[in-house]
Amino acid sequence: MENHTKKNTFSSQFGFVMAAAGSAVGVGNLWRFPYLAAKDGGGLFLVVYLALVVTFGFTLLVSDIAIGRKTKKSAIYAYAEMSEKWKFLGVVTFLVPVLIMTYYAVIGGWITKYLTVYLTGEAQAAAEDGYFTSFITSPVSSVIFALFLCA
Repeated sequence: MENHTKKNTFSSQFGFVMAAAGSAVGVGNLWRFPYLAAKDGGGLFLVVYLALVVTFGFTLLVSDIAIGRKTKKSAIYAYAEMSEKWKFLGVVTFLVPVLIMTYYAVIGGWITKYLTVYLTGEAQAAAEDGYFTSFITSPVSSVIFALFLCA
């Protein structure tokens, strides 16, 4: 009996580029970027930010892609194949997105809560001063909306 395992691949280069761009940009940059640009010096912050993205971000993205294509394995096994002492780098490249996803689940839960509030016609209540603080300090409601989003 032959074992035919089909590896998942992108159907086009455009799909791959879009997935890489979405991963690189992330939601955090979209909602924090204007705030940080205004708070930390505006133009100078943008110069430093873009320099870091071009140098570190681009280099890490290209190296991860190259390692994945060369080994044709997942992150953990790809680094281990290159050198057993580098296996921890593969574990780190797995854990970082997992940890970031927990952060995004919380932010997504907030968005889901506000979307629910607006769709149910309670927008006036959501605009009051203590609404957001009471929501995020509640030990139950913020968790429920984060789990609802994940489901």
